[in-house]
Amino acid sequence: MSYPGYPPTGYPPFPGYPPAGQESSFPPPGQYPYPSGFPPVGGGAYPPAPSSSYPGAGGYPAPGGYPAPGGYPGAPPPGGAPAYPGVPPGQGFGAPPGGAGFSGYPQPPSQSYGSGPAQVPLPGGFPGGQMPSQYPGGQAPYQSQPAAMTQGVQGTVQPAANFDAMRDAEILRKAMKGFGTDEQAIVDVVASRSSDQRQKIKAAFKTMYGKDLIKDLKSELSGNMEELILALFMPSTYYDAWSLRNAMKGAGTQERVLIEILCTRTNQEIREIVRCYQSEFGRDLEKDIRSDTSGHFERLLVSMCQGNRDENQNVNHQLAQEDAQRLYQAGEGRLGTDESCFNMILATRSFPQLKATVEAYSRVANRDLLSSVAREFSGSVESGLKTILQCALNRPAFFAERLYYSMKGAGTDDSTLVRIVVTRSEIDLVQIKQTFSQMYQKTLGTMIASDTSGDYRKLLLAIVGQ
Repeated sequence: MSYPGYPPTGYPPFPGYPPAGQESSFPPPGQYPYPSGFPPVGGGAYPPAPSSSYPGAGGYPAPGGYPAPGGYPGAPPPGGAPAYPGVPPGQGFGAPPGGAGFSGYPQPPSQSYGSGPAQVPLPGGFPGGQMPSQYPGGQAPYQSQPAAMTQGVQGTVQPAANFDAMRDAEILRKAMKGFGTDEQAIVDVVASRSSDQRQKIKAAFKTMYGKDLIKDLKSELSGNMEELILALFMPSTYYDAWSLRNAMKGAGTQERVLIEILCTRTNQEIREIVRCYQSEFGRDLEKDIRSDTSGHFERLLVSMCQGNRDENQNVNHQLAQEDAQRLYQAGEGRLGTDESCFNMILATRSFPQLKATVEAYSRVANRDLLSSVAREFSGSVESGLKTILQCALNRPAFFAERLYYSMKGAGTDDSTLVRIVVTRSEIDLVQIKQTFSQMYQKTLGTMIASDTSGDYRKLLLAIVGQ
């Protein structure tokens, strides 16, 4: 099995090189002494040159886009399935290998998505959409996650190169000056800058014009477009804290929002949200949760906002077996349900550990743990527990499903659409899009385009990368 466009037999010849009739000699005779470490003249494919040898000897440009010797991280040996370096057989994600070039190595559970984009995004998965059956340990790295996604996760929004905050601030000022607003200019700037860069534009705007960019934007925009632009200009932690505050303000509580944020974020993200909630709104998040929710759902959310989930990436299969047994005895295996047992396991175990527990549970109970949760619980606590399990199995699929239901049927839940597109745009929106197409046989862009309109649609599609 080989990746599309990745021949197992070595690198492809550089286009137009070597010149006809000179195939065997490299470089042309007499131009350089023949470097050591290459096959004898007339030999076969070149081995990857040692890093110390000439970069591009003989005017032969190093082919752009190829990684350092050793090939792509996780590239398959000829005819084999991708061996996931550093992953013991049968165990989804291990600790990322220490080798260079693995900055984008995925650790879905902790969302430490490396610093750069993943090295080899493979749209559409494996050739023919088939997932090879011979993974190490005989199981796919993600129970329901297509193979392409195990390469790494990446956002659709990357920081702009040659970024100039003052130039951008000036463009935005011009777009809002005089009669009417040049929305296209705003879309062009906002969609192609990272969150950090947008914060710098905000600061530059205030320095240059003595005005608050957010207030100016608010006065020029309205409705969904306003909500989307404001979300994009909020730092990500503040946006999560603000969404939680909004979900509990006034009459009624938006439980889905509390679940979507508190059950899917990493420990560090949750601790930062709690601090930000206190400093920005002068309120204690845990107290607000206690006063707005009750019963087992309240306990689950209070557990979540401690930000104390185990984040060790190694899986203890013995513990997974014991937890599966405990969950069975707390639910299907008795009359009634011992809710605290579910809470304890789902709130403390790491995501890879929970994934192993789900697999062990189906062997113990002959039933899927998600369907057992649906039988034993109802309402918000059921949704919360299921969200945790879905994130353990396939986080992009959880968000893809939320996006789908925000647009399905009559009307659009624009707040959810905006919140997910904005919060995942720099984390894993590429994988969410791929999963969305596989789950619903249509692209996320197509669905957004048919459900929204105007500049709001333009900006959403620009962020989604359509």
